[in-house]
Amino acid sequence: MLRNNNHPTIVTIEKVMDETPTVRTLVFSDEIMSNVLPGQFAMVWIPGINELPMSVMISQDSGKAAFTVRKHGPASTGLFNVKVGQQIGVRGPYGNSFDIKQGRLLLVGGGTGLVPMMRLLTCVKSTDDVTLLIGAKSKDEVFFEDLAKNLLKNNPHRVIVSTDDGSYGEKGFVTDLVEKLVSENHYDGVYVCGPETMMFKTLQSAHSQGLFVQASLERMMKCGVGICGSCCIGEDLVCRDGTVFDGQHLSQNKEFGYFHRNKAGILENY
Repeated sequence: MLRNNNHPTIVTIEKVMDETPTVRTLVFSDEIMSNVLPGQFAMVWIPGINELPMSVMISQDSGKAAFTVRKHGPASTGLFNVKVGQQIGVRGPYGNSFDIKQGRLLLVGGGTGLVPMMRLLTCVKSTDDVTLLIGAKSKDEVFFEDLAKNLLKNNPHRVIVSTDDGSYGEKGFVTDLVEKLVSENHYDGVYVCGPETMMFKTLQSAHSQGLFVQASLERMMKCGVGICGSCCIGEDLVCRDGTVFDGQHLSQNKEFGYFHRNKAGILENY
């Protein structure tokens, strides 16, 4: 029977890994999801609770994929609490993907925004000079550092962690590190995913140096297929036109970095 990507496929959670006290990775078998492009996402149904959009995390095992979730609201907490052997629904993949340049690349991930960065690391060439910046509030919220170093085994020292409170790695906001690096080096591509204010500042720094930059946006999303309009940002729908947007395009968007929409679709300041 052919799979309809717009209908939920029921999968069973096979492994749960605690990344931090508030972040878990749930692994399941799904050949299609295991091969999504960096930047694409799935809509995930937690039975009896809700459905939410999730970037698709890589797995070290063939034919498997994963979701890395931070417990926050009812849906994300529900997914966080799913145990091995329980089932969830997955539909998609949806969205576009990063345009991967060659040469010197700078990847920036904050929180669960690291998920598409991990998949992007599996797509770069061994000859590329790649630096990954990991931003977190504190040491106990740092994750994927060892995985990233393994993926960048030719240049593991190019994985740089920055914590807001200085409890691990570089002290300060990851955007301060971005500003420093782009002023000292030329990058053929800059890629970012994480909190919108972090992405906004990263784009500003990259633009100031005339660099190619793309961001994978995270917005309220109810349908994933461009019908409900809940993920609109200006004239764009993140699910239909993204999630990956070019920096030049975003620089013309009057909402990006300044406003977000609540569950009722009302604009609120960041």
